[in-house]
Amino acid sequence: MTVYKSGKAWVDGLIVIKTLPNKLEFSRYGFSAAKEIGKAVVRNRVRRLLKEIARVTNVKPGWDIVFIARPTAAAADYHQLKKSMEKLLLRAHLIDKDETLRVEVN
Repeated sequence: MTVYKSGKAWVDGLIVIKTLPNKLEFSRYGFSAAKEIGKAVVRNRVRRLLKEIARVTNVKPGWDIVFIARPTAAAADYHQLKKSMEKLLLRAHLIDKDETLRVEVN
């Protein structure tokens, strides 16, 4: 709740992020998808995609970050959400520019 009240926000067409330093050695994440996005299946899909994108993105430690999906996120695919999230995290200075250029190889 503290992140919602006193955190700084960055807005995009698909996602809103709110951040607050937490003075820990790791970052914590929260994911939100309101009913305006769609039914439970759609909301859960958007949250799952956001969680996976956050998992593979190296965010600087010491932050509480809440990702809030906007209604347009329901029609977005993985790559659109990833681009949106990386753009917001760059604007918030929570990832390096080199990090977005790195190719994930599994």
